[in-house]
Amino acid sequence: MKRFIDCLIPFRTCNLRCHYCYITHTKSFGQKLPVFPYSAEHIGRALSVERLGGVSLINLCGEGETLLPPEVVGIVHEILKQGHYVMVVTNGTISPRFDELAALPPDCLERLFIKFSFHYVELKKRNWLDRFFDNVVKIREAGASFSVELTPSDEMISHVKDAMAICRERVGAVCHVTVARDETTSDLKILTHHPREEYREIWSRFDSELFRFKLSVFGKKRREFCYAGLWSGFLNLVSGELKQCYCEQKIQNLYEDIEAPIRFRPVGPHCRLPHCYNAHVFMTLGVIPSVQTPTFASMRNRVCADGSEWLKPGFKAFISRKLGDENREWSGVKKRWGAMRAMMVKTVQRRP
Repeated sequence: MKRFIDCLIPFRTCNLRCHYCYITHTKSFGQKLPVFPYSAEHIGRALSVERLGGVSLINLCGEGETLLPPEVVGIVHEILKQGHYVMVVTNGTISPRFDELAALPPDCLERLFIKFSFHYVELKKRNWLDRFFDNVVKIREAGASFSVELTPSDEMISHVKDAMAICRERVGAVCHVTVARDETTSDLKILTHHPREEYREIWSRFDSELFRFKLSVFGKKRREFCYAGLWSGFLNLVSGELKQCYCEQKIQNLYEDIEAPIRFRPVGPHCRLPHCYNAHVFMTLGVIPSVQTPTFASMRNRVCADGSEWLKPGFKAFISRKLGDENREWSGVKKRWGAMRAMMVKTVQRRP
């Protein structure tokens, strides 16, 4: 794994109305679907193995429901054709898209992972639970990897037993649990009215390594040297703008000249976020190699009652690696130089 590229599809439209979602908080469901000015083939070529320096992990996620835009499956296919491993985050309800994904060539499906966000309350209210799990099973039977992940909201607590039971029945194991953040707060605190230890006790029932690790680092300001921006990047999939990370500096537009080399550069010790709220991906993949973490595979996999696993062997092996396995860490002198340079760039950007 040479790099991790987290791709955002910037539109806030969804077919669900989850009470804990930032789209609900901002009442922005009415946005139109995005217009992709570049073809799927062009986007795939912009993310070629040669340009990224090696086979990489590419994640696609919309601000709304990722699979609503009809172009997404074609883009996924073109990136897979480059030889990369691809993840797609989805609420699992747009059934025609899963028919398209399941029809991809076997060699592509082996490198495809679908993260199904399990919005139990909304699915039950709309009578869509069967639709959701039918799509999970469709992806599994097609030969791709998958994971089912629940957002632990206070309103969900009374439904915990039912959610656990239906996951065991339909996908062979209990779903994973994430940690929700409150985006109305400057410090992005945990989205709950419960004290932290009580929150931990409630959701530990799922025995989720994802929940354990994410909660263990949630709220901790990262001051170590971070290789985000060098080993990873944050890409606007529509415009092609690549940034170091969510709140960091722009690197360049990847689509304007797909022959141009990418000017990767690390964030270093100057992360602007109050904490690494997606540490379950970035840190487990190793963007901060000085911090020991579990593997990303452990954040996603489950072993079912029949001995089968949610992750296929090839995908499991790939995301069990660390970015540091294919990338060399900087020396102390180079880190200090990089940190000074980053501070100078930020100072210039702040000037009127």
